[in-house]
Amino acid sequence: MSDSLGVLDRYLTLWIALAMALGVGLGRYAPGVADALNAVTFHGTSLPIAIGLFVMIFPIMAEIEYDRIPTVTRTARREIGLTLAFNWLVAPFVMFGLATLFLGGYPDYITGLVLVGIAPCIAMVLVWNELAAGNQELCAVCVGVNSLLQIGLFVPYAFFFLTTLRGTGVDVSMSLVATMVFVFLGLPLLLGFLVQRTAFRTIGRRAYYDRVVPRIGPFGLLGLLFTVVVMFTLKGDYIVANPGEIALVAAPLLIFFVGLWTLAYGASALLGFDYVESVSVAFTAASNNFELAIAVAVAVFGIGSNVALATVVGPLIEVPVMLALVKVALATRTRVFGDETEVNAVAVSD
Repeated sequence: MSDSLGVLDRYLTLWIALAMALGVGLGRYAPGVADALNAVTFHGTSLPIAIGLFVMIFPIMAEIEYDRIPTVTRTARREIGLTLAFNWLVAPFVMFGLATLFLGGYPDYITGLVLVGIAPCIAMVLVWNELAAGNQELCAVCVGVNSLLQIGLFVPYAFFFLTTLRGTGVDVSMSLVATMVFVFLGLPLLLGFLVQRTAFRTIGRRAYYDRVVPRIGPFGLLGLLFTVVVMFTLKGDYIVANPGEIALVAAPLLIFFVGLWTLAYGASALLGFDYVESVSVAFTAASNNFELAIAVAVAVFGIGSNVALATVVGPLIEVPVMLALVKVALATRTRVFGDETEVNAVAVSD
């Protein structure tokens, strides 16, 4: 990771807001754009969107330091265990509960937030953790482990929460969900790993992270912004007519991010973890892989669905909340952990 956020990362909330505005404008004043995007489809998803979603996730997979996983796993078992417990045993149920509480009359929005809740973060958490001066090695290992676990667990979790637990007869094709997880998570992971291994043998590890990763990294966020533009192109009129529903979706997300982070941060401190480990656990517990959630929602329910719309609200809320929690972590470090060591963290702009 670089020592500072680039313009694209630092102002991601602004770019998402602008992408939403652009999409609404295109939907209202250039209706032919939607027809063009839907001209060629892949499993019901427009081909340009499918390509955009793949591009959105691939850079994340190419950046993970896979060879560190075994070593760090042996030396940080408690920290990794607590992180995975929050990611897979706590967070999905908390999100389900909040979504049901706030959105009981909007089943599509509940489905969208459930998809967010069952996809632990595998990307932007590295940025939040770096800014808060957390343990990047531990965070990278959790990212790698979560990437592998999502391939095997996302589908059964989706089945459990969307059919078994809800019991509302939601029509969800688990085979299609599995296909999308493979296409938008499994294939990018395999390709990212192969590209990384090939680069290590040809130009070396250091050159790969210094020269290649910074060049391919921005494509992930550009893919996200492209997806947002298209979503709001198709849903612009609905959004303009129903701003209250967007705020309703944002409420459980806000509580989820702040609540999970606080709970994980406090639990880590009580267990005697150092600050650098505690803050890594907190950010990994509270962040989500909104890229995968968006990809599955778009492919299974359609780019213009309310399910997809709910997933895209996720990063709009997550980015500013996580930046604020970075400041909370730095401000409470000495008080909670009694650590007088200077924090060499990157300043987060207001």
